[in-house]
Amino acid sequence: MSWEIVVGIETHTQLLTKSKIFSGASTAFGAPPNSQASAVDIALPGVLPVLNRAAVEHAIRFGLAVGGTINRRSIFARKNYFYPDLPKGYQISQYEIPIVQGGELKIGDKVVRITRAHLEEDAGKSLHEGRDTTGIDLNRAGTALLEIVSEPDLRGAQEAVAYARTLHELVVAIGVCDGNMQEGSFRCDANVSVRKTGEQKLGTRCELKNLNSFRFMEHAIEFEAKRQIEILEDGGKIVQETRLYDPDRNETRSMRTKEDAHDYRYFPDPDLLPVLVSEDDIARIRKSMPALPDAQKARLIQYQLTPAQISQLTVSTATTSFALAALAEATPPQRAEVTNWIAGPLNAKLNEHKLDITQSKVSTKQLVDLARRIEDGTLSGKLAKEVFDALWTGEGNVDDIIAKRGLKQLSDAGAIEKAVDEVLAANAKQVADYKAGKEKAFNSLVGQVMKATRGKANPAQVNEILRRKLGG
Repeated sequence: MSWEIVVGIETHTQLLTKSKIFSGASTAFGAPPNSQASAVDIALPGVLPVLNRAAVEHAIRFGLAVGGTINRRSIFARKNYFYPDLPKGYQISQYEIPIVQGGELKIGDKVVRITRAHLEEDAGKSLHEGRDTTGIDLNRAGTALLEIVSEPDLRGAQEAVAYARTLHELVVAIGVCDGNMQEGSFRCDANVSVRKTGEQKLGTRCELKNLNSFRFMEHAIEFEAKRQIEILEDGGKIVQETRLYDPDRNETRSMRTKEDAHDYRYFPDPDLLPVLVSEDDIARIRKSMPALPDAQKARLIQYQLTPAQISQLTVSTATTSFALAALAEATPPQRAEVTNWIAGPLNAKLNEHKLDITQSKVSTKQLVDLARRIEDGTLSGKLAKEVFDALWTGEGNVDDIIAKRGLKQLSDAGAIEKAVDEVLAANAKQVADYKAGKEKAFNSLVGQVMKATRGKANPAQVNEILRRKLGG
């Protein structure tokens, strides 16, 4: 029997605001428990919420990025449920009229419809620190969230992950979220159901929680789909519920019966006025929008890079922006070299020092200058690496480092030929091995010549002269 896996994603995106959505408390990560919880956040009697304007503007930015409808009038509602880390006994969210309705996100050739994106406050966090003790940290309570809900347009785990990655890239690119999944800034829940291939009616869905990495999301959806298929093939029925993914056991397990909207007894929050968005607000925010990831990728394609190179340069929006700036300065012959330096040594240095590419110690101009000196024969690949390391430590520009360290590549044919002759005379065994058909011996001889010239000899010339001297 053939089955189709149907997935919809709900994403809780923590908005990049310095203070919470309804209070002035800080949103900085890592503070001691309950040190960033104001009277509003812990729901002391008599306090009133005040809406954070920046959160609204971030929501509008997202709506514009996905081509959604920005509701000129939206309202906040109280979503009523009890949980220890929800101080008020309800969550302020949006229900009937959200800030954003509709829109779409492209993953390759597929278009995924966005149902809605609504503003809401986050809950606190339960800390199960002892065997019989649970602590409540309300630092996160009241943090501004934009919940982005997709239609059930995704088919299978890999497609769901591709959507989540694309959405992650977008919210970071437009500056509404830092995208840090380890800190909980970008959290996805997956609604998973299965149906027989060809059927139109959706199956009963289960919501998967605790998907704090793309890898976990893929494994959780695959496990849950298999679980549901086995139940249905055995004649059973799927119960609509919320399930927790356990990455250690690679399984999902039941948390609670899945609630429907009426179970939350939504009603308009009497303490908050409707949110009114003017045409001038939208025009101003639209004008401030950065280039979207798809537009940046299109620019990379214009530089005639290979798909593999484009993939290397689009690991993050910041990387893409850095690469575009460098490629704009480089000539066509230098662009492949610049791309390789960004994806290779520069990326390695950034990882080593735990830096973002925006904090790179080597500028785009310095990388282009380095590629230029490789192109004109001034530097060999090995010497270029030495120059790159010196650039990273701030020794100066490319030409200054070459001159100061005496790193100019040796391209004088006579000098290289003399070094080759000396190496051949001193390595009779390796010469004999090469002539006996052992290619590794040739590489060893090349290494000896490079060592004799302190790495300065032009490698192409070394190879050519060696081959000639050894008789082809």
